[in-house]
Amino acid sequence: MGQLEDRTAVVTGGSSGIGLATAVRLAAEGAHVFITGRRKAELDAALETIGPAGATAVTGDISNLADLDRLYDAVRARGRGLDVLFANAGAGSFATLEKVTEEHFDQTFDVNVRGTLFTVQKALPLLNESASVILNSSVRADDGVEAFGTYAASKAAIRSFARTWANELKDRGIRVNAISPGTIDTPGLDGAVAAQETPVTKSQFTAGVPLGRAGRASEVADAVVFLASERSSFILGANLYVDGGENQF
Repeated sequence: MGQLEDRTAVVTGGSSGIGLATAVRLAAEGAHVFITGRRKAELDAALETIGPAGATAVTGDISNLADLDRLYDAVRARGRGLDVLFANAGAGSFATLEKVTEEHFDQTFDVNVRGTLFTVQKALPLLNESASVILNSSVRADDGVEAFGTYAASKAAIRSFARTWANELKDRGIRVNAISPGTIDTPGLDGAVAAQETPVTKSQFTAGVPLGRAGRASEVADAVVFLASERSSFILGANLYVDGGENQF
């Protein structure tokens, strides 16, 4: 039996990268995983990767509250509540201070901050006693990488949410923690670097990792599974860095 046998989990942004790798691991540990994302074709492909018996896909955007309602309606229909919530979905793009636009700011904060807040708020009635909520922050909240200020600020908000919500939900036996991945080799990183107009490159990110390489999505997934399991039962309000030492020296 896996660490999460017969549990119910939700992973937002579960169609690729860290979200997909985590959904695969949660299912392998025995959980039934609900994944959500905006693109149906990618979700369908993710479902095949995870295994349809271990997962359910619900198309939606976490910044759209009606989409979140549909996601949790599907979870509610399963009739077992919710044991693990990985609020992973996020967006990021490069813009130096003088190039930040309203659209850039609103898009980043609508998904990363507003979307995460309502992802967790709307899950509250479903969360079982001893449930685990994991929020995806980032080392970028701490390191001041140029042209990533809006994204970094949004991820700092996620870290703050984890502290506050851990206090607010502890009496229900619900643990809230954050993870802060460093430079992880994902389609999201590739897309952000390809679309930017600044001198920041993927190789610059990797060069700053003491282990000498980008992390793998599966390595972040392992950390999420740990925080989701009973093995982390005495961890509350923490921020677990999964960064190859990138922000530790």
